[in-house]
Amino acid sequence: MENFSFLNPTRIIFGRGTQSEAGAYAAKYGKKVLLHYGGGSIKRSGLYDQVVQSLSDAGLEFVELGGVQPNPRLTLAKKGIELARAEGVDFILAVGGGSVIDSAKCISIGVPYEGGVWDFYDRKAVPGKALGIGVVLTIPAAGSESSDSSVITNEDGPYKTGLSSDIFIPKFAILNPELTYTLPAYQTASGAADMLAHVMERYFTNARDVDLSDKLCEALMRAIIHNAPLAIKNPEDYNARAEIMWSATLAHNNLVGMGRVGDWASHHIQHELGAVYDMAHGAGLAIIFPAWMKYVCKHDVTRFAQFANKVFGVEYDFWNPENTALEGIARLERFFESIDMPIRLSQAGLPDIEANIPLMAKKATRKALQGQFVKLGAEDIEKIYHLAM
Repeated sequence: MENFSFLNPTRIIFGRGTQSEAGAYAAKYGKKVLLHYGGGSIKRSGLYDQVVQSLSDAGLEFVELGGVQPNPRLTLAKKGIELARAEGVDFILAVGGGSVIDSAKCISIGVPYEGGVWDFYDRKAVPGKALGIGVVLTIPAAGSESSDSSVITNEDGPYKTGLSSDIFIPKFAILNPELTYTLPAYQTASGAADMLAHVMERYFTNARDVDLSDKLCEALMRAIIHNAPLAIKNPEDYNARAEIMWSATLAHNNLVGMGRVGDWASHHIQHELGAVYDMAHGAGLAIIFPAWMKYVCKHDVTRFAQFANKVFGVEYDFWNPENTALEGIARLERFFESIDMPIRLSQAGLPDIEANIPLMAKKATRKALQGQFVKLGAEDIEKIYHLAM
């Protein structure tokens, strides 16, 4: 097991009706709130009115900024920074999924910074101050509600880039599974693929003697694989929705990654698809992750065979563990297909995809080689894209 330092200060408020507590918790950290959200779904569902009422009941002033899109844009975050400064905002309440939360994190570090906030994502500066953030989660997927990560798309490129910092981990996150009942099946499935990928990025490691976190990862993956189809089949199955929502948080709050070095190449490879094609993150990961697995499998066949055996129940072939490993990858693909996720780029309807592969591979490695399990250069990433075709 590797040395590690673990910090996760986010208070989780979980269960039915908990959105009514948003104002009371926000009042612990600020007096004037930026209410940040996506499209019109929170207004159609009545959640907007409930949150506004809770802010009013807590005696909080607020200004609002909606319009966050999937693969959140730098342009809107900059608008939020200007609005927060002009209005004297001292706290941000993100109501939505990972894109809204990531945008809120970008705003939170941009408000006290004198330079351009992209400096942080472009590794030209390190954030030193941030406004506090609270979350009312509506889409279980990214785990951003208690993670140290934010991913933003800079339209000038385009570049989709992540940043990690303890400074913008949310102060609290309200998780009510009932708020996910109206999610389309595609979003539920894409979220399941996203949270699975967060666990797999940590699971495939070169670290040894990590039996405890192996078992935590395996249990999480099995829970996601079991409950996602139930939630899709019956959107108002509270227990399945609750399992999915809590799994998404645990998949990305860093707990299951402690003592091991995660990979993260698949995320960076998918980010280029998100930047160029505005592709749903989970759907892209359902395509890229199996292709990455096929490309690197021989680096540590035993770990892939363990994945197949412990997560999908594949009988271990002691004479040829590679057969076990490959069957595990095949079952992962069949799971994605069973929840109507694409598993090939050719299924995703992306124009000029083959022509764009060299550029995407070059952009993915513009700062450094990708991955820790196996280090990947642009040529390797091109081959993974082609495997994903």
